Amino acid sequence: MTETVWRNWAGNQSATAVTALRPTSADEVAAAVREAAGSGRRVKPVGSGHSFTDIAVAEDIRLDLSDLLITPSVDAAAKLVTVPGGMPLRQLNALLAGHGLAMPNLGDIDAQTVAGAISTGTHGTGAGYGCLSTFVAGLTLVTGTGEILRCSPDEHPDVFQAARVGLGALGVITEITLRCVDAFVLHADERPMPLVDVLAGLDGFVADNDHFEFFWLPYTGRTLTKRNNRVETDDRPLSKLRAWWDDDFLQNTVLGALCRVGRAAPALAPAISRAEARVLSPRVYTARSDAAFVSPRRVRFTEMEYAVPRAALPEAFAGLRRVVDTLPFKVLVPVEVRFTAADDIWLSHGFERDSAYIAIHQFDGAEYEPFFRAFEQVAQGLGGRPHWGKLHYRDAESLRPEYPRFDDFLAVRDRLDPDRLFQNPYTSRVLGP
Repeated sequence: MTETVWRNWAGNQSATAVTALRPTSADEVAAAVREAAGSGRRVKPVGSGHSFTDIAVAEDIRLDLSDLLITPSVDAAAKLVTVPGGMPLRQLNALLAGHGLAMPNLGDIDAQTVAGAISTGTHGTGAGYGCLSTFVAGLTLVTGTGEILRCSPDEHPDVFQAARVGLGALGVITEITLRCVDAFVLHADERPMPLVDVLAGLDGFVADNDHFEFFWLPYTGRTLTKRNNRVETDDRPLSKLRAWWDDDFLQNTVLGALCRVGRAAPALAPAISRAEARVLSPRVYTARSDAAFVSPRRVRFTEMEYAVPRAALPEAFAGLRRVVDTLPFKVLVPVEVRFTAADDIWLSHGFERDSAYIAIHQFDGAEYEPFFRAFEQVAQGLGGRPHWGKLHYRDAESLRPEYPRFDDFLAVRDRLDPDRLFQNPYTSRVLGP
């Protein structure tokens, strides 16, 4: 048993469970599920709380998987690693580095659990890479009947296709096998650039770099671009002072202070964005891949992110700018734009199409819903798919047309969780009862 009160990282979701459990094995998870089934209760596994939606809200039985006593195994020759679902990504990255391996791609936060990251479609950026779920080679799932099911492309392939981005609706993921690559070094080139130049040269930037993204500062014509490319040697490491100055002081301490000023005096927000644009400076360095991908995030915010067909990005971005310019309040946090390759995972945002992701944010405590709803209308009109772990207002009826295998996913859910042990208000809304 643990404390029953739970709150996510952003502080916008909370729940008080009737019962909170910390199982230590898949067998204990299965026993908890069977007991819940026998008493008509519901179960919800939770990770590290880095989703902004209520996807992990547990109001009956909450399962915390951080105590699973599953010993990680690494097959360096085959480049496969098997880890417990409750392992945070930062621990996974350290484990892999110790064996000369790495994840092929990562997002910019490493606090999520592995199971939580794949269940919501967590992704990084790069035209040649899908979301993190595309690296999954197999997983072990405790179903709604208490069965412990191992699935892979060869074992229960339909469950495998569904569970790689399963929204926590199919069962409890206790173990995950991931395909890795040899450890590698990234050459990072981060520099300010006029927005008009970024948009004009976007196809080339995306195609010519292993990993490209940019941040737009609202109310300005300026961006910060980031290019990460694989190189042979770590010959230009970032000094500890420069890393602290940029990543800790400017991106966290200063940004947080400026956001607080903008929240208290909204009229100053455009001037603050322009000031931020003026102080952006280039930096070029090399680093171990996970260190280059991941940035510290201590400024609290709420977030919505939409994947649109890559060709629709200019129209989606123009619509976003119109929304920002007409809001009755100000946007305080930069907009992030990333890119991924098409994949074949049924509920992946990138299912069967190359995607551009637009992530919009609002500072902790600042008004956001009218902003998010207005941008959602823009994105939805372009075939946008909302990130499952980030705020959105879609339901099953509006989502079904965007996912050709939506009903196939529901059929797997019907089979694995016929009594809806893993249902909560979020899955009821986005998948139906």
